[in-house]
Amino acid sequence: MTTTGRRIAWFNTQAGVAGDMTMAALVDAGADPDMVADAVAALGVGGYALMFERVQRCGVGATWANVVVHQEPHAPHADHDSDDQLGAREPHTDHRPVGEILELLDNAELHDRIRDLAVAVFRRLAEVEGTIHGIEPHDVGLHEVGAVDSIVDVVGACAALVSLDVDEVVCSPVALGTGSIRSAHGVLPNPAPATMALLADAGAPTVGLDTTLETTTPTGAALMTTWARSFGAMPPLVVDAVGYGAGTADLADRANVVQVVIGRAAGPLGDDADHDDARTDARTDAGTPVMLLEANVDDATGEVLAHAVSQLLAAGAHDAWLVPIVMKKGRPAHTVSVLADPSRAAELREVLVRETGTLGVRARELRRWPQRRSMTTVDVDGHPVGVKIGGDRVKVEFDDAARAASALDLPVRTVIERATALARADAGS
Repeated sequence: MTTTGRRIAWFNTQAGVAGDMTMAALVDAGADPDMVADAVAALGVGGYALMFERVQRCGVGATWANVVVHQEPHAPHADHDSDDQLGAREPHTDHRPVGEILELLDNAELHDRIRDLAVAVFRRLAEVEGTIHGIEPHDVGLHEVGAVDSIVDVVGACAALVSLDVDEVVCSPVALGTGSIRSAHGVLPNPAPATMALLADAGAPTVGLDTTLETTTPTGAALMTTWARSFGAMPPLVVDAVGYGAGTADLADRANVVQVVIGRAAGPLGDDADHDDARTDARTDAGTPVMLLEANVDDATGEVLAHAVSQLLAAGAHDAWLVPIVMKKGRPAHTVSVLADPSRAAELREVLVRETGTLGVRARELRRWPQRRSMTTVDVDGHPVGVKIGGDRVKVEFDDAARAASALDLPVRTVIERATALARADAGS
């Protein structure tokens, strides 16, 4: 379950999603535009102007992120701007390899979480493009997505999300067009191959629209599939703000906007208590990228380390655990391990350092294949007990069972047995 009170952003992508629309929706919801502009400026990439303008889309007031790229008078033009929904910008004149973009991010003076979010987005894009073109991700040359305006969109959107202090992102089913589009690689099917690969890899639900417009771009898909921990309807929220980010075209049949709802979690999202990623309903064999953070600690008590694990889980780690080790000179110690979404790695690294006092943290990227599961609640003699059900396995939430055991004056193993039997009976009915 998601902890009640966590700050959540739910994106409604009923008209599709693009990078500039995502950034604009967050600014419309209250993100600091100066923080966004400063983050983009920190990259040291010139030749653009970023302006936020108030517009109407099918009668809905919204913010439009207008990124104007200053082009060379005789520069060769690409055919298609895949970073702006509905082809509204001037064509791109440049592109960059992923390695160069990551170097820009590494050298920029950015808030750690902004950098980590942006790096995760571009790495996800590179992995998908690398698979499509059969080359190593670091060597991928991003054409439309590597151009100045797309870099502005990604970094600006990440800065806007951090500005709003969002803990978790949920996304609706993603709307897609049909037909074909033009790109730097020529005529491609709509949705673009990169867009479809990103959505398929994340197990994101989609819905088709009867339009030949490119409603969802690779950048928009990359942002949603990197940020979102789950896809579906808006979770229970106490709403703080609502924002609308405009695409350039004002369509007659629907509002061409991305809606974002910002609020505090008012109840469970249907996710499990270990913060497992809910994108397990439809996955490919590629798995989901995760970061493993580790630190060796030889000067903390068991109580301190147990508290550190609790704090890491509360901060959004997928999992955290301790392993006893022996360090140099025979000193007993523990390795504290944290499994995290790449977008939360910086935040969890700070928690790990703060809670353990470690002088160093190491990290490596792994792949993760969580299995499909659901949560239910059974009644054990008048006491609710949560149960996790996955495949043929039933696992009772121990804290619930312990509370019920204490109230009923029963051994906890008896309550676990009863809850398991009740859950199996409900599943079979």
